[in-house]
Amino acid sequence: MMDRRQLLMGAGGLPLVASAAAATAQTTGKAAGQPLPSGVDLPEPPKKRLGWAVVGLGSYAINQVIPGFLQAEESRMTAFVSGNPTKAKDLADRYGVAKTYGYDDFDKIAADKDIDCVYIVLPVGLHAEYTIRALKAGKHVLCEKPMASTVEECEAMVAAAKAANRQLGVAYRVHFEPLNTEVKRRCKQGELGDLRYITGDAGFNADPQYPPMKWRLDKPLAGGGSMYDIGIYALNGTLMMADQMPDTVSAVYAYPKDDPRFKTVEGGLNWRMTFPSGLSAQGSSSYCYAGGSRIKVFGASAAINMDPASDYYDNRANLHRGWDPGTPVRAAPPYTQFAAQVDGFSQAARSNTPHRTPGEMGLRDIRLIQAMYRSADQGGVVVKV
Repeated sequence: MMDRRQLLMGAGGLPLVASAAAATAQTTGKAAGQPLPSGVDLPEPPKKRLGWAVVGLGSYAINQVIPGFLQAEESRMTAFVSGNPTKAKDLADRYGVAKTYGYDDFDKIAADKDIDCVYIVLPVGLHAEYTIRALKAGKHVLCEKPMASTVEECEAMVAAAKAANRQLGVAYRVHFEPLNTEVKRRCKQGELGDLRYITGDAGFNADPQYPPMKWRLDKPLAGGGSMYDIGIYALNGTLMMADQMPDTVSAVYAYPKDDPRFKTVEGGLNWRMTFPSGLSAQGSSSYCYAGGSRIKVFGASAAINMDPASDYYDNRANLHRGWDPGTPVRAAPPYTQFAAQVDGFSQAARSNTPHRTPGEMGLRDIRLIQAMYRSADQGGVVVKV
């Protein structure tokens, strides 16, 4: 019988523990540094990222815009602008933002070398004023959608950007959302065949007691009604997939006439567009129906149904061929759209080249929306655009 000493000894009288250590040393390598891989795009170091001022610190700025900057690789927040100095300071302290401004001293950003770009996240009725002031201060500007209240305001914003030699973009985030960009790619490459018909619907049931919705029902702040605020997603998404301009539009109002919510803005609009290629589209916007955002693209050989189409965190799509139940279209998570949007604009500002969703796109959409209103005012007549 082997005693404990014999049990711990291996062949040739070597300790088993030592043998195991030697074996481990032979099978494991030493830690060694490796060179940076070539051809890899690395995030910009913090001090090299373009500095941004976020103007307007409402719920969308706090819940979506700011988290997007925290994930960005080429953009950083360097200033907050708000009419509430306590809120601005609290948020600045929380996110390490060095400077805050009020609306009364907004123009001082011209002397702030840490601000390269300005993100306008104010109510629509204030977009034109603060965009033009920021451009005159020498800053590039990304303005939330819709771009402004009128075609004339949009034209003035575009002119101000050209005069200042600065970039102007409109924050159509779905152009940076992975599922939307994948569907656009499939449409453009002809996977659906020739496009024949597109539908787009976007809306929710507006609660006037909920602060983020209250200003939307006040025309001086909102610029317009549901078509400006939520319906523009369906309109812009339709044009994104169509990749062409319509030649006619028509529309009718669609909301309860006696609804007290809609004293100054319209509560719903049903619209149609025709295109020179033979493609047609129709859609709706509403502050009166259950929330949703849907786009369906019908081609000669296949169709894609996006539902939801413009959500912050959960967009889905299915590809249909014939009568089959459909197969999912896969893409990266939707929440990446917020970081991708600001980084895309930082790239445009750094090179001073047009943004993916420039001011001219925002002008186009307001021109179409106002044509829809003209049609609806006349009971749905066809308006050439």
